Amino acid sequence: MILSNPPLHFSLPPSITMAAASATSTTSLSATFSSLSIHHHRRRKPPSLLPTPNSRPHFSPLLSHKLLPPPKSTPEAETTIYENEEDAMMMSIFSPPERPEDFVPPPSFDDGPMESEEEIARAYEELYGPAYSGETLLGNDVFVMDSKVKKVTGLGSSRNKDKKVRDGFEERVVQVRRVTKVVKGGKQLHFRAVVVVGDKQGNVGVGVGKAKEVVAAVQKSAVNARRNIITVPMTKYKTFPHRSEADYGAARVMLRPASPGTGVIAGGAVRIVLELAGVENALGKQLGSNNALNNARATVVAVQQMRQFSEVAEQRGIPMEELWK
Repeated sequence: MILSNPPLHFSLPPSITMAAASATSTTSLSATFSSLSIHHHRRRKPPSLLPTPNSRPHFSPLLSHKLLPPPKSTPEAETTIYENEEDAMMMSIFSPPERPEDFVPPPSFDDGPMESEEEIARAYEELYGPAYSGETLLGNDVFVMDSKVKKVTGLGSSRNKDKKVRDGFEERVVQVRRVTKVVKGGKQLHFRAVVVVGDKQGNVGVGVGKAKEVVAAVQKSAVNARRNIITVPMTKYKTFPHRSEADYGAARVMLRPASPGTGVIAGGAVRIVLELAGVENALGKQLGSNNALNNARATVVAVQQMRQFSEVAEQRGIPMEELWK
């Protein structure tokens, strides 16, 4: 009894099979193009994707089947085949065209005549204006630059500090106090100023500011007061439309309307606020603390609670004559 072994079948991986097939095709292509070289009319030679006959081809199992085809020639670009590389290099060298017979080269910048100092000064003054030397060659005002610099940069600020802002508001200082702040290194001394601003047309504001100098504190408080302007409701007799009471902190203020000719009967910060607001006939009383800042702010709160007769009638939806019925 003779036993025959079954035939053995081996299956190679697809990557090895494709690599072998690609190796065979590449070897045949290298033998065909070994005697020819392809060059374009460009100076830079495109990199070749085919291996040389003396080099051993190296294939990657992932990129062996993705060999790029040769570049396609477009109808605009012509392709020329040379037998050797020397002819190709000679054709790729750029040769500039010859100059015409009547060609005249332009003059150099340094070959021209040197400019005089007067010409340079005239050109500088035409571009940037008169210089600070006090001399002008074009008849300009030599002091115009100084006035522009003072306006733009604020030179001479010592004069500007004394000038007040002319916006129609009158400033009045209510109180200036020294305040100290205790820090690790000791005490820091500052000044706190309370200022009331108003145009005597129904607009008034109270502000407070602190600084190391009294003048700076007053300026900061005036700016703060202008940011907190309110409108005071008044009748044609320059008085309040009705009574009002308000408090701010420990300060409490009572305001009452008055008949024409009475004047402002109030004291302290309440009187200053009412006068700058434009109130001519009113009664005011401080019922709580004597703190000037709190009394001024309490006066502002009491004024904000007031309403005109027209506003109340519009809110109720009735004519203004029926409010007293």
